[in-house]
This record gives sequence, structure tokens and C-alpha cells, in this order.
Amino acid sequence: MRKKGWLAGFVSLALIAGVVSGCSGGGSKGDTEGAAGSAKAASSASGGAVKLKMWGGVPPEAGPQEVVDAWNKDHPDIQVEYVRFVNDDEGNLKLDTAIMTGQDVDLFVNYSASQASKRVASGAAADLSAFTDYNIDEKMGPEAAGWKIDGKYYGVPTTKSSFFVALNKDALDAANLPVPKDWTWDEMREYAKKLKKGEGYGFIQNTEPFVDPIDSVLAKEGYTKADGSSNLDHPLVRKWLESLYGMMKDDKTTPPLGEQLTSKMPVEQMFLSGEVPMLNIGAWLLRSSNNFTDYPRDFKIAFAPVPRLEEDAANYVTRGGLGDYISINAKSKYQKEAWEFLKWYADGGMAPMAAGGRLPASKDANQDAALKSMLGDKGDTYDQESLMYVMFDNKTPTFVRTVPQEVMDLRSQEYEKYFLGSQDLDATVAAMVKRHDEYLKSNPQQ
Repeated sequence: MRKKGWLAGFVSLALIAGVVSGCSGGGSKGDTEGAAGSAKAASSASGGAVKLKMWGGVPPEAGPQEVVDAWNKDHPDIQVEYVRFVNDDEGNLKLDTAIMTGQDVDLFVNYSASQASKRVASGAAADLSAFTDYNIDEKMGPEAAGWKIDGKYYGVPTTKSSFFVALNKDALDAANLPVPKDWTWDEMREYAKKLKKGEGYGFIQNTEPFVDPIDSVLAKEGYTKADGSSNLDHPLVRKWLESLYGMMKDDKTTPPLGEQLTSKMPVEQMFLSGEVPMLNIGAWLLRSSNNFTDYPRDFKIAFAPVPRLEEDAANYVTRGGLGDYISINAKSKYQKEAWEFLKWYADGGMAPMAAGGRLPASKDANQDAALKSMLGDKGDTYDQESLMYVMFDNKTPTFVRTVPQEVMDLRSQEYEKYFLGSQDLDATVAAMVKRHDEYLKSNPQQ
């Protein structure tokens, strides 16, 4: 899982470094940025093009560059530059530091509600209720409301957000295993045993959705109990911890977390090379699985919903809904211009992003064109029935992860100790609860 215990100190160091560089002598960062800002304003006032910078986590070649090129061609008065940050701890820190130190950030993409809430609290995101010419609820549907913060939109959720387990269909067929449409964590664990070959693994996970099983429980049951205390000792939280530990240590069907983190294990490459037959990931997999130059493969990919810890399917919610929540920097000099671009992007300008699995959420976007872009000429390398199921036809209710970043950090710090073997299960659960209760006492509004 993401390692975030060092973030607070690193943020402080990064900010101190930014201040020091901004206050240094001739040619300083602060002077440069000030001059750039003045020049930017002067250019706009004299009739030159407004220059916007949009920060996002998708590689430029996976859609964003084609998007901004199309906009720039038709809008010579408002030119957009795409700046890529990696959607991990270090990359999000880079974005946050750029915003806080006044670097050019006009629009930015939030990949979780936790990140968005933190940025809203810091004053980084503009309140979009000031713009009345675009109805986000009407355009994006009822699932958009999951992104409201204190009843307001500080961004536009632009994509249909899908998480799934990608499957090597050829390996499943060889093992006489069907593609699941509804399965439990225990059933997935059995699949992993049957698909494991020799010393290899049967199941791997991208670290971004690693903790989703916990949130699928607590988003429904509540992160706190009726008395206001932590619910991190919920029986299904324990079940996830114990089951995954068993897969790592006893079954040896999934990598030990320590090994995955220290080696920065390339899980997408391991899946697409045929080395591991099951991968827990999101729709961004398609930007790699469509790329046969860097990721050649000779098998068909099928898709299954993320397995549930909850035995009763009727009581289960899964992560999904809408994603890629794009905000306008509250300190941008060009909020109106950024808004014009954002509306265009959301209503279909983002279509090239579908090649990376990002389908537009707006009802006014051309979904047929997006689907064509998503599969390109590789459609026959996918089990399209299962792909359409996880993307569109699975009616399981969804949640957007809204748990505060501080809570994500404290629980990951504790369960990492468990998976690393330095803390037993009871001590891990007790520590998570204790730290969560302390957080709740100091943040009663949470």
C-alpha cells in the first residue's frame, strides 16, 4: 500500500525549500514566477493568447496531448499546456507544492475524493457555484453528488470510473474456470491457488485500489459505530487482513507487500506478459493493454468485478461511479478561461482519453466514439462481454472513497506492519482503532 508516514515532514521540507529558493538572490524562482505572471497578464491584456496549464496523472501520449492539441487548434486565444504528475504520493506532493508555492497550475485532476477534500480545505480549489451555465448534476447524473464537498462542487467529475480484476482468459480456460460476474474474496483466493504456476503468483494488485475491500465495507457500514468510536475493528476488516496475509504467507499466491513496495513491482507488465493471471486494477489498464509495442501479449483479457468480503451480495457496494474530478485553481488568474476549457473537455473533448479506459461521464458526450477509441483496433484481444459488464452492466451500487487522507495514512501504517510480519493481527486492529479514535477526538466533524 502507499507509504505516507513520511508525508507531513516531506511537505514541510518541500515548502521550506520552495520558500528559500523563492527568497534567494538574482534569478530566483520567486522573481521568475512573478515576472512570468506579469508577462502572462500583459499578454492577455494586449490581446495575446491566454496560457493555461492543466496538471493530470495520465501520460501525455495516452490521450491528454491529443485532447489539448484539439482544443488549441480551435482556440488560438486560449492555449492549454498539459503537465503530467504521477498519481502516487510523490506525484501528488509535487502538485500540492506547485499549487501552494504559486507555480502555474490553472486546472488539476483529483483522483480521489480524499485528495479533493484536502485541497479544498487548503483553499486550492475554486467553488464552481460561481459558474451558472453548466449543470453538473444534470450532465453527469446522480452519481456526481458523491463528489460534493460541503454541498458544493469544487470540480467536475468527468469520467466513468471502473475498477475490476483483469483476467488472463486463456489461463482461465486452461484451468476450466469461468469468468466471474459475482464472486467473494474467498472464491478469488481459490482461483489464485488454481491459477498459480510453480513459484509464480496467481493474483497481484495495483497499490491504488489495494485497500478498496476495507472501504467497500465501511462505506456501507460506517467508518464509526453508533457511539461515535472507530469501526476499523469491523469483522470484515479483520477478514481482509487475515485472508490477504494468508495469500502472501501460506498460499504464496500473491506477493508479500514488503517485496512489492521495495521493488516497485511492475504489476501491469507482469500481468500483460502472462507472468501472473489476475490483476486488481482500474480502467487505466487499457492504456497499457492496448499498447502492443511496449506490452506485447498473446492472450485475451477478460474482466471480473472486484470480489466482495461481504457474503450477502445485496449488502455490498463497490468502488466506482465517477472519477477524474477536475478542479480550477482558486488562485488562477484565468478562472473563466479555465472554465470554458473544462466544460468543453467534460462534454466530449476528452474523447481521446478513452484509449486509456477513461470514458466520458457527460450525457452529452459521444459514447460510441469513446468506445471506439477505447478499443481501437485491439477489440478482438478482449473478452468484450465481460468488459462491457464491468464498465456498464454491473448494477452493484458504488461508492467514492471519501475517508480523510489522515485516516488512510494511519491505517496503512499499521497494516503494513502486519503484512511485514512486525505486528500481529490483534495488535494491528487495536492500533488502527486507537489511532482512529484519537483522530476522531481531534476532528469531531469527521
